[in-house]
Amino acid sequence: MGQQIVLPSRAGTPVAQGMQMKLRHPVGVWLGLPLITLGIYHLVWYYKIHKELAHFDRRRVVPVAGPMLVLLFLSWTVIAPMISYFRTGKRIAEGQRAAGLPITCSAGLGLLLMFVFGLGTLYYQVELNKVVNSYGDAPVGTPISPYV
Repeated sequence: MGQQIVLPSRAGTPVAQGMQMKLRHPVGVWLGLPLITLGIYHLVWYYKIHKELAHFDRRRVVPVAGPMLVLLFLSWTVIAPMISYFRTGKRIAEGQRAAGLPITCSAGLGLLLMFVFGLGTLYYQVELNKVVNSYGDAPVGTPISPYV
């Protein structure tokens, strides 16, 4: 493996080892790629962020395929995707906490923004990028240290 990245400006001490997530352009995730792929990219993105959150902080159990399958097979129930989007916001907030950042991701706001032109995707990606940016220019998959 590579060298583990530890940044001294964080509160607390490293308590675990995880892997760096991918920095994505929020507008591309929200509008560009879903339009080009006729909406399929949203499912791919949803799967990927859960997979990355699971590898980022291995102390927490983050379902990987389940949330995407809820969107794929249970979207007709309306309530199941709402619960899934809300829980995704909670997982992103936990990721911010694990990175030693102040928690700025609101699951409720993300859920509400999903009803406004799907802006919740944009919001969630902006919040995920805060976690990615907090580790500097570490390449994707680099071992990093979650804190809290």
